[in-house]
Amino acid sequence: MRTQVAIVGAGPAGLVLGALLHARGIDSVVLEDRSREYVERRVRAGVLEQGTVDLLTELGVAGRLHREGLVHEGIELRFGGVGHRIALAELTGGRAITIYGQQEVVKDLIAARLGDGLPLHFEVSDVRVEGIEGDAPVVRWRSSDGREQQLDCDVVAGCDGFHGVCRHLLPAQRARVYEREWPFAWLGILAEAAPVSHELVYCLSERGFALASARSPSISRLYLQVPPDADAQDWPEHRIWDELEQRLGEAPPRGPLLERGVTPMRSYVREPLRHGRLFLAGDAAHIVPPTGAKGLNLAVADVRVLARALERWYTDGDESGLDAYSDTCLRRVWGVQFFSSWMTRMLHLGADEDPFALRLQLAELGYVCSSRAAATSLAENYVGLPFES
Repeated sequence: MRTQVAIVGAGPAGLVLGALLHARGIDSVVLEDRSREYVERRVRAGVLEQGTVDLLTELGVAGRLHREGLVHEGIELRFGGVGHRIALAELTGGRAITIYGQQEVVKDLIAARLGDGLPLHFEVSDVRVEGIEGDAPVVRWRSSDGREQQLDCDVVAGCDGFHGVCRHLLPAQRARVYEREWPFAWLGILAEAAPVSHELVYCLSERGFALASARSPSISRLYLQVPPDADAQDWPEHRIWDELEQRLGEAPPRGPLLERGVTPMRSYVREPLRHGRLFLAGDAAHIVPPTGAKGLNLAVADVRVLARALERWYTDGDESGLDAYSDTCLRRVWGVQFFSSWMTRMLHLGADEDPFALRLQLAELGYVCSSRAAATSLAENYVGLPFES
């Protein structure tokens, strides 16, 4: 096989990149090691920035998003038993967020790609990327029926996540890794229950952090701060609901749990994002703690930059966008890392449960909620800073 861009990974980064390239008349092939059923059911992020929604709309894949997504023009910060609304739209000139699960975005993108007859291979294995230091990269893999396959291409986009093969292809002597393991995790549940509020609720209590969100008018997504070694099996339903009630300061509507799991909290950046003809995007290059709701949105920002750079290269032979790809993306990556770390530190109890630190956190939250300037800073970051031109 032959294509212009080989995309390894069919998560949001890879699928959005494929859609952006198709809109620009650039051929691509997408490879995914999981099954279609798996990637379409994998519950991950659910908050879409305004820019992400706008981009999906431009690509023509947001019909269901606009019908079923929940638009939120504010969020609530709750501490000291009192809720304080941050008016996102009012503070940002009408920009908002939309609650729409990552798996739903993936379903829409897969349906559009297959509907256009574009190549998308699931359940591939033994993926090997070769020749990225030259001008004729090759991707080899084994298809689901066991046959060896080869794809010749101009460029490889590594969109295969933290556990994929592409991020390891950066030579060790060139790669710089920055990471932080946070001393807590999130116990998350998906429940068949009405949401606590019509907007997201971020809560800091003396028992720890809690977050109340939604996926639909009848499905809630809720989180509790837990130790990093917590086991979801040690949290039966009644314990989860009781703890949520104590932290939120109100009894959330209860219902049967559809899913539960523990998510570790990690900050990670691998630099640079390019080596030869290989370009990393999304979780293959960086991970942010989920407090700021930025993972999916940051992946979309990466591939937007990459698609524009590839278009200039193929159209005019101009490689400046490709040469600047890593630096351009990293400016946003580190800005998002700052915001996500700030939100995480401000809203979670430290591992040592230091009462002095808690009082400082409460003072900081009080300032954010009483200062229009501070609230605007939070709002601008939360709805998504503008893309670089």
